[in-house]
Parts: sequence; structure tokens; C-alpha cells
Amino acid sequence: MTVGDWRPGRVVAAVDVTPSARILRLQVPGWPGNDAGQHVDLRLTAEDGYQAVRSYSLGSYGPGDTIELAVDEIPEGEVSPYLVRDVLPGDELEVKGPLGAYFVWRAGGEGPLQLIAGGSGIVPLMAIVRAATDAGAAASVRLLYSVRTPEDAIYRDELAAAATDGGVGVAWRYTRAAPEGWPGAVGRVDEAVLREATWAPDRAPIFYVCGPTGFVEHVADALVRLGHPPARIRTERFGGA
Repeated sequence: MTVGDWRPGRVVAAVDVTPSARILRLQVPGWPGNDAGQHVDLRLTAEDGYQAVRSYSLGSYGPGDTIELAVDEIPEGEVSPYLVRDVLPGDELEVKGPLGAYFVWRAGGEGPLQLIAGGSGIVPLMAIVRAATDAGAAASVRLLYSVRTPEDAIYRDELAAAATDGGVGVAWRYTRAAPEGWPGAVGRVDEAVLREATWAPDRAPIFYVCGPTGFVEHVADALVRLGHPPARIRTERFGGA
């Protein structure tokens, strides 16, 4: 079986992590393993034969036949409401992958690592945090995570542990409501936030930016204005412009 084939994946865990998001773990026999930052296609088939295919980033990396996805519900969507509200352990989904070769991270001499996530864009970046931590490179990793409210943060507890115990630099930006006692402002990521929360250009970081299309384009443009070379900025986006 090759990467291009569809494989049966059995749901072994479905965990609610925010009011609108779930972490799903699937056992996929024959899964070849994946690099941090890759994604899969999922295919659902209705009783009448209608099929829907969607791409989802992997929060997991490495060998083994169990993969992890985190899905944020799009209320008007065809697939995400089912994955977030209805799918149960024991259900089967069809999986194709691993996919993607550009938005991946492997241990090596690329310089400091700067991750910037908007909403569910945290998923592939969580895989990179895990991979970098396992590789002993946590101290060279910084993450800026933009969410509407604290309750909307996927992987919130694991990121807190990565910051306090693992040495990853984690910064938060809240766009609608911040925790009680939050010392910073509330609003979108802007140049001031990026200047304060990311590696400076003279450190030659490599950026991984993931989130909704508008967020990613806004952040990438701002990073270039701050002096970061476009070739050092890798982006992955979802949704409309």
C-alpha cells in the first residue's frame, strides 16, 4: 500500500477540548509514520454513496500506527460537525497520507524556530513542538498562539507544560477576551506583538505560520516588514481569503 492509497482508520479516542473542537486519535493499520507538520485527507461516505473529502493537519509525528487530529467545528461545514459532535470510538474513517513536504520540520541546523498559530492552526505546530522537544531543541522554539478566548485554545494544558517544564517560549494573543488579570492588550496580532513575541531578524529564525487565510497573509506580510526574509517564512492556511 502506498501513500496515495486510502486506508481504513478506526477511531480509538474522541476527546472534547474546547466548546467547538475535539482531538481524535485513529489507529491506521499500515501507517508509515509522518513528519511533524504533515497532514492527511479524510473521506466520509454517506449511505447514498455521496462522499466528502477534507484535509486535516496531524498533531502527531513519528512512527507507529496511531495518528492524532484536532478538528474545530465549522457550523455550516459538511464534515467537521460530524467529527466534532457525532463520531465515536470504534467508528471508521478513510485516511490518505501522510501528505505535504513543504510545511514540515525535522531536527537539524535551521536556526531558531518560530511558530505562529491562529485558532486550529495550532495542530501541525503542536506536532513540531513535540518533535523539537523530543529532539532536545525546545529552548530554540518560540510559539505565538492567537485565539479568541482562553476557552478556545486547543492543547492549552500541554502548551502550558511545554512552557514551564520543557523550555518552549509560549506567548498568547487573545482577540476577544483575555483571562482575568491578563496584563496585555486584547486584539489581533500586529507588528508590535510580533516584535515582542518572536525572534528578532538578526537571529535568522525560520517561521512556520498556520491558520485562516487572512490571518496567515497578515502575519507573513508583517514579518517581512519587520525585516524577516520571505524565504524563511513557511505558511499553511485554510478557509477562504
